[in-house]
Amino acid sequence: MEFQLNEDQSEFRSLLRTFVQKEIIPVARDWEHSGRYPTEIVKGMSDMGLFGITVPEEFGGLDLDPVSFAIVFEEIARGWMGIAGILGSHSLACRMIAVHGTQEQKEMYLPELATGKRRSGIGLTEADAGTDLQGIRTTAKLDGDHYVVNGSKMWITNARYADPLPILVKTDPAASPAHKGMSVLLVDSSLDGYEVTKDIPKLGYKGTESCEILLDNVRVPKVRLLGNIEGKGMQQVLSALEWGRVNIAARSVGIAQRAHEEALAYAQERKAFGQIIGEFQAIQLKLATIATQVQAARLMTYWAADAVRAGRADGATGMAKIFCSEVALEAAIDAMKIHGGYGYSTEFEVERLYRDAILMSIGEGTNDVLRTVVAKSLLRGETVVG
Repeated sequence: MEFQLNEDQSEFRSLLRTFVQKEIIPVARDWEHSGRYPTEIVKGMSDMGLFGITVPEEFGGLDLDPVSFAIVFEEIARGWMGIAGILGSHSLACRMIAVHGTQEQKEMYLPELATGKRRSGIGLTEADAGTDLQGIRTTAKLDGDHYVVNGSKMWITNARYADPLPILVKTDPAASPAHKGMSVLLVDSSLDGYEVTKDIPKLGYKGTESCEILLDNVRVPKVRLLGNIEGKGMQQVLSALEWGRVNIAARSVGIAQRAHEEALAYAQERKAFGQIIGEFQAIQLKLATIATQVQAARLMTYWAADAVRAGRADGATGMAKIFCSEVALEAAIDAMKIHGGYGYSTEFEVERLYRDAILMSIGEGTNDVLRTVVAKSLLRGETVVG
């Protein structure tokens, strides 16, 4: 079993770390507080080819292996987790099109998605259907050579920039079980009836937009049915969400790593009772715990990413997402405690890390629901433990 990155992965991580250190960390706190959209950072990611990390090389992408994919999100989230969100939803959409799209769909979308000229996301969640995707109400009724789409979606990243936005719909609302009547349509945000109705205010996860969209009699050409097959939408989405859980696990590691760095630096600078606080055993115990948990989470993320490379990995990715997200929150809280009162101040990084960490246990399926996914995987004998 390998516990080290190969030479290419190490060089790639160094390149990413340099970009984050120069282009993201110096501006993240101020831009996050002001609500400024990170246009320059997005351009920088585009220039590096990061919008093509899940696009095959034949269409101009990087086609990264899952471990390298995880490295991208760990490093970017270390600088600003919200930026990782811009890239995350886009990458999952590209993955869906690359794996499940028709040749025409791949040729039409993937080359420009790889460069960032086009952007994308995924339209899954609704007001009454988050983790329970079979409960969606958005419908698509075939009318000649178009589908007429009606419904709404919530928490959509890149909603204003999506071209296209893969949207999960019910093409057969009467199907039983429900997933057999679900499909994915590639919807251009410029179509009549597609409207971003509002930005959703958030505690954290800023820098990227999270929007509510309305689909009012949107006419989507039939040729934009992903894979040109009805009834396969749930399988198409779930295949992408395996990578999505690696994405969230890696973002969690990035948050936890930054929390460790901030806590360690502060413990070596702050003085109390005539000595730096890092010399107190109580602080040392917290620092050691954070560092140990961060490294454990990182290794679990890479293990889950490698499981994705080898095949279906519901259990492994679920375990990693659960563990790493909880490590991120614990690390952020302990870093705040080490900072004392300053940890509660918006002048320091750790309060943002805390706000961002909370989302990690909710996004890509809540941790409690994922525990049932892991359990079912164990019962089927699909997850190797030990």
